[in-house]
Amino acid sequence: MARKCAPPRQDRAVSKHFCVHILASRRNGTLCIGGTNNIVRRVWEHREGLIDGFTKQYGVRKPVHFECFEDVRQAIHREKRLKKRKREWKMNLIQQTNVEWNDLYDHLDMP
Repeated sequence: MARKCAPPRQDRAVSKHFCVHILASRRNGTLCIGGTNNIVRRVWEHREGLIDGFTKQYGVRKPVHFECFEDVRQAIHREKRLKKRKREWKMNLIQQTNVEWNDLYDHLDMP
């Protein structure tokens, strides 16, 4: 059976929102922080293993936290601040909104 190779469609018009996300390999596993203007596409690329590098090497594919902004500068600022935080702080942030570390892929939607 062939695997679907196209990114998921977004039925609504592309909006001007920018998201910062935390991906994890598993609960309490390896974390990766990134930012994008199309979170559905970007996470799909990670899940399908289309992006070489750290996330592919360590199996970091599961979105466990995301925040969206209308201003790209705010999103970039937040991404930089998150990356500077210690691992324990990031894990606590995830726990505040996603206690079970559920895969939030089906909940990703541009506001």
